[in-house]
Amino acid sequence: MPRTKKKNSRGGQHGNVHPFSDEDASIETLSHCSSFSDTASVADEGGEASEDTAQEDFQYKLKGFIDSTVDKSAKTRQGALDGLKTAMATRILYEFISERRMTITDSIERCLKKGKGEEQRAAASLACLLCIQLGSGIESEEVFKTLKPIFKNILADGSANIQARQAVATSLGLCTLVAEDDILDVHATMECFENLFTRSYARMDGTSPLINPQMSQLHTNALLSWALLLTICTANQLKDILRTHLPKLPRLLESEDVNMRIAAGETIALLFELARDMDSEFEFDDWEQLCDKLNALATDCNKHRAKTDKRKQRSVFRDVLKAVEEGDFQSETIRFGTERMTIDSWVRKRTYDAFREFVGSGMNYHLQANEFIRDVFELGPPMLVDSAAMKAMKISRFERHLHNSAAFKARTKARSKFRDKRVDVGEF
Repeated sequence: MPRTKKKNSRGGQHGNVHPFSDEDASIETLSHCSSFSDTASVADEGGEASEDTAQEDFQYKLKGFIDSTVDKSAKTRQGALDGLKTAMATRILYEFISERRMTITDSIERCLKKGKGEEQRAAASLACLLCIQLGSGIESEEVFKTLKPIFKNILADGSANIQARQAVATSLGLCTLVAEDDILDVHATMECFENLFTRSYARMDGTSPLINPQMSQLHTNALLSWALLLTICTANQLKDILRTHLPKLPRLLESEDVNMRIAAGETIALLFELARDMDSEFEFDDWEQLCDKLNALATDCNKHRAKTDKRKQRSVFRDVLKAVEEGDFQSETIRFGTERMTIDSWVRKRTYDAFREFVGSGMNYHLQANEFIRDVFELGPPMLVDSAAMKAMKISRFERHLHNSAAFKARTKARSKFRDKRVDVGEF
């Protein structure tokens, strides 16, 4: 992965803190990066407080959260982890975090080892956000070297809390993508994931193993992380994986869990894409049988399955079938600020979905301001947008209301043409 660094926030004072509120999270994010400064938005949120004061107050809270991660109360530790997660998902905090990365890493390590359930889950997610903030380089590598053995122990421990294992399965995948510096270690981590999701393979007689929903979710998370790491494998590794796993992955399509079926379908599409990138004449021995399975899932009408599951499944497998049969991908455009990015491949989709799972609604902001993520998606350095330009791009609430009303009317009118109309039928 490319090695980049991000610089932004300054240090602040320390003292007692209050919980991180939704109001804090909703502050105009462009005001928290030096390249995207917008003093007016900070003034709107903080009343008469200046941008510097708002920044100091924010860092004041962050320091309190860091201290609270070692509190005796599990509830306090949980709140502190959640506060740090929200902050890292919605802002660029490279300098602040870089100065305290070992302290934060120690806190995460302690919560993973001694915490339970939700606390471990929050700590695993925070570890991933920490690596995203630090980017791909020596700092995130040091963090990951400390946490990786703990992640793998939790993942392999059948007696560990299942929610913690689920979170670790997801976090380990993205942390490896960001911070692992040895491709052989990437392969070793992929084997850890293989040891999990292969347990969901249908048996040779066509029957599915009995797996409870929680365990199935763990296997699904492991499969998705495994698929994410496929995107950085060498050509030789991919050839071995295609020979070993592609013939077996269709057995996951028999799973009773719709999320597992969808994850398996998308992983198969990803493998076909990677295989054809290496060899445009790539052929799969059981291609026709696989296409029949994918077509059945794309047109699934089984009554014992929920309507929402069937609708979701059919939509995904139509795309997967096109990918396997024709090598097509249904592209999607992501707009953020004045820029846009096209998701035009399964590799790009898997990578985008992995980052979005952690930063959530802050994804557009990170696409604008996070140099590492911009490097991953080849967006170039962050664009400089001054306050005047930002104000010019904003529209008033009234204008937005008028636009939405007009769009609603046009949509209703267009849809009405396709709805069945009741008509009077006379007697003959």
